[in-house]
Amino acid sequence: MTQSPTSSDIQAIFDRIAPVYDQLNDALSLGQHRVWKRMAVNWAQPKPGDTALDLCCGSGDLAFLLAKQVGKTGTVVGADFSPQQLDIARQRQQQQTLSVPMQWVEADALNLPFPDNQFDCAAMGYGLRNVTDISQCLQELYRVLKPGATAAILDFHRPYVEWMQQFQKWYLNTVVVPTAERFGLKEDYAYISPSVDRFPQGQEQVKLAQGVGFTKIKHYAIALELMGVLVMTKPA
Repeated sequence: MTQSPTSSDIQAIFDRIAPVYDQLNDALSLGQHRVWKRMAVNWAQPKPGDTALDLCCGSGDLAFLLAKQVGKTGTVVGADFSPQQLDIARQRQQQQTLSVPMQWVEADALNLPFPDNQFDCAAMGYGLRNVTDISQCLQELYRVLKPGATAAILDFHRPYVEWMQQFQKWYLNTVVVPTAERFGLKEDYAYISPSVDRFPQGQEQVKLAQGVGFTKIKHYAIALELMGVLVMTKPA
């Protein structure tokens, strides 16, 4: 049985892949990850003037989408435990013309450095699967959201149908890993398949969100159930 990677292991992976992370995401999803991220941000319901959180922000894709929604009267905070990913997010911000205040914070998703009830909405892309304690991460997200705020979490999803599960494994092992190998990152991307196997399916994610107090919870299986978005609201 393969031992689950530690938080330090995952952090090291994301530090190493940071320089080619966006390029690989485009190649491996045929650009579709950008569509899925827009869907997640829309489900988070950002409004002009909001203070929005992109948790496990990586190079900032969701943060920049949130910035367009909250506008120059709003604020976006991107939080991630990988300093290399945050450096790229800062570089990308400098290349854009957004006038929205944006902050990039190195942070542990299980112990966020933010006060209670700070954010009007939150989005998270491909981060929940990589935390070492999903319930604790959801609890921290609940804590920092304002009452009535909605969060949307995009990640891989293990399909309910057996043949789709087999297709997903085939794709990860015969397309994703060999593609990453061309960038010298075979071992770093080989972790994805076992991480998907460990990740709770949508129905179980809903139960975990209920357990920390969220309401109006819905898991949307998208992209032939290969991806999913968990949407949930902190009670007003």
